[in-house]
Amino acid sequence: YFPTPESRSSRAQALSIEAAGVVLKVWCVPKPGERALLYFGGNAEDVAANIAPFAAAFPNTAIYLVNYRGYGGSTGSPSERALNADAELVFDRVRSEHARVAVIGRSLGSGVAVHLASVRDVSGLALVTPFDSVLRVAQRALPFVPVSWLLEDTFDSLAKAPRVRAPVLVLLAELDRVVPRAHSERLIAAFAPGQVEVRTIAGTNHDSISDAPEYGRALAEFLSSSAAARG
Repeated sequence: YFPTPESRSSRAQALSIEAAGVVLKVWCVPKPGERALLYFGGNAEDVAANIAPFAAAFPNTAIYLVNYRGYGGSTGSPSERALNADAELVFDRVRSEHARVAVIGRSLGSGVAVHLASVRDVSGLALVTPFDSVLRVAQRALPFVPVSWLLEDTFDSLAKAPRVRAPVLVLLAELDRVVPRAHSERLIAAFAPGQVEVRTIAGTNHDSISDAPEYGRALAEFLSSSAAARG
């Protein structure tokens, strides 16, 4: 884990949500109505950087950006178990105010998002540069290291994907060198036939994918259509 320092923003409200002895800082761009978006970022990502582009891309949707434990002003220390439990708690809080809650997970956040969608009724699930599991990515990168003995947090999205019932969008970066395409494709194959829409954004890498104009458009189109499809 690579926690980010606390950020400040005049464009969003900072919510403090208590979770098992820690305080989670969640950025919120409030908007009345049924639709909400819950975002889980990548490792070392400052989720506050998404406030302005998301507000522009989703003008009719309440936006919630989660700072993991130890990240961006949230207290505590991150772990897979804690991040997953926190995601459930934050979702339930958001769901109490909005009938349709879509979830976006980027890189590390894709593991949290898949877990959440496997145990909660999300209106749509968007995964950006996702992996099948952290363990499998590490084993491929370090074939001569016993990573299965060393790695406590595996984020096994492959095992949880079959339990997801929501429509899914996967955004891939053409030049991704952090998560090899084979790992994303293995995850995609674990969902039900016809459940997943896949888009590859040309000329982008693992970090630059969100800079492409197609990124925001693809997310906005998918979340709008998935919310409408689920009534």
